[in-house]
Amino acid sequence: MKKYFVPLCFVVSALISCSKDDYIDIPVDEDQTVVNQDNNINNDLSTDNLAVDTSILNLPGSPFNYANILLPNFFLDNDVQDEDNIPNNNAVTDNGATLGRVLFYDTKLSLNNTISCASCHIQENGFSDPNQFSTGFDGGLTGRNSMGLANARFYENGRFFWDERANSLETQTLMPIQDLVEMGMSLPELEAKLAQEDYYATLFTNAFGDDNVTSERIALALSQFIRAMVSFESKFDEGLAQTQDIDDNFPNFTTSENRGKQLFMSNQTRCFDCHATNVFVGDDARNNGLDAIITDQGVGGISGNNNELGEFKVPSLRNIALTAPYMHDGRFATLLEVVEHYNSGVQNNPNLDNRLTQGNNVRRLNLSDTDKQALVDFMNTLTDEEFISDVKYADPFMQ
Repeated sequence: MKKYFVPLCFVVSALISCSKDDYIDIPVDEDQTVVNQDNNINNDLSTDNLAVDTSILNLPGSPFNYANILLPNFFLDNDVQDEDNIPNNNAVTDNGATLGRVLFYDTKLSLNNTISCASCHIQENGFSDPNQFSTGFDGGLTGRNSMGLANARFYENGRFFWDERANSLETQTLMPIQDLVEMGMSLPELEAKLAQEDYYATLFTNAFGDDNVTSERIALALSQFIRAMVSFESKFDEGLAQTQDIDDNFPNFTTSENRGKQLFMSNQTRCFDCHATNVFVGDDARNNGLDAIITDQGVGGISGNNNELGEFKVPSLRNIALTAPYMHDGRFATLLEVVEHYNSGVQNNPNLDNRLTQGNNVRRLNLSDTDKQALVDFMNTLTDEEFISDVKYADPFMQ
């Protein structure tokens, strides 16, 4: 059965989609942004692949393995699999994710060729932005902090952005491109621009069977690459592989790390109520008491439901130590500040999540300084050094 947890559960209720949730969209026909099921990915593996221009792109002769990454058994249990949001019409393929990787790093997706998806989602930072707000193509700043992308595949309701405005990753990937602050392109402009590049003719043919460049295909490929970003080689993963029981002390952990894990799973903090399963993902958007008076409407601003005002997506805590600053507005610079928020700083408001309340009051954790540090130490064990240095997720363009 799934466990979902609270105070610390929101420890990073601030982290996974593109940097700005308050998008200023360039008007386009609605049907241009819909991902159609007839854009089938070419599932034939590399035997008949066309070669790309090696003076522009550093890609292997046969594509990297994105489609069949060998995951540990504890990534294959029912609770984790239930979180998987891969749609039936867009399974990850090696050629599709390869195209997505090139698109992700290509500054040609912005109006003046200065900004790519990777500008705001940096690999060494867990595919987040170390700045509180991200800089767009014309120097403007985004309205919210950029979320990390590790394990974006695992979020059951499949919605993206802090305010969950996008009902799927396929929808989300096209929105920053059209945003007037971030990348500034219309979809017809984007299609025409990319169609002029010979390397895209090759990559689209490898992925889809012909060189037709469409926004639907761009969305499919980007989504495949992002969903292939699975992080599973952290110190925590090593410990779980050794014990096969998350409740046991891990032999590779320090005393403080094991204490932090125990606290994370405990009724005292209830962190695991909100960051659940072995991928530490949320079950839904939550109001985590950042402000007594709600200034950013979050999900409620999109849904029009007053009961959802101040709610934001709860992201995975994988690689959380790399993705500072924290929360949708990047208000906390360190994980210790985040822990202190849940310990003593939660603000009461009408929509505060009930797991952060005790009666009519805010629930306090009463953690000692030692226990606060233990929680931070445990979250540091979720860092995956292999993931942030893996070449198959890195910039493929020749420098």
